[in-house]
Amino acid sequence: MSVCWHYFCGNDGNIYSKSSFQSFFMYVCSMNQKTDELFVRVSCLFSRFGIKSLTMDDIARELGISKKTLYRQVEDKRDLVKKVLEIDLCKREEYFAMIKNRSLNAIEEVFEVNKLVNRMSKETNPVREFDLQKYYPEIYDVVNQRRRARMYRAMKENLQKGKKEGLYRKDMNEEIISTLYITRIENMFRKDLETVIEFTSPTFIYEVFVYHIRGIASEKGIKFFDKNIYRLYPEEKS
Repeated sequence: MSVCWHYFCGNDGNIYSKSSFQSFFMYVCSMNQKTDELFVRVSCLFSRFGIKSLTMDDIARELGISKKTLYRQVEDKRDLVKKVLEIDLCKREEYFAMIKNRSLNAIEEVFEVNKLVNRMSKETNPVREFDLQKYYPEIYDVVNQRRRARMYRAMKENLQKGKKEGLYRKDMNEEIISTLYITRIENMFRKDLETVIEFTSPTFIYEVFVYHIRGIASEKGIKFFDKNIYRLYPEEKS
């Protein structure tokens, strides 16, 4: 069983070292090196098989450790799920921060975020989200609130940035657009499993992105968008 090292590949195309990853989580999540790796590997298992189908015996066997060793890190499976999701949230927040800290305009920033979400959707089994919501509703609510707060904050900041750059419409209501965007994303995951798979496909996410940008961009923004769409999304070029 190998660690999901693709999670540690930066959006600038560089592969970030294991030591960089561990330093970040030592600071944010207060975990040691072995614990970092253990929870990341469990996250990979949850992404492949879902949460409900895996017992603690299964997880220990797949990790190549004893169940006793596993229970030194967590109290029970619920505690394991909570800690895995915590490290996942820390990881995602760090990558979104990396995008924000690059020298990108508002539209390029949304391009990069969209591509990151696209990659995450490919790597995540929808069953994992369903299992979390059905069997661990309290944890799901906390995770969902944090996701929502981060998305709202990031979207509003991007809209403000785009206005300053002249790429977005000046008359746009930032609060309403941010709320509409988040609501649309959340509604994708409130359907049946087949619908979720369809709604998280790369093509669907791309079309939602185009719809979003064309709805908020100024004339200057539309010109930039049309000129750069296939440079930033070459796979969509027909």
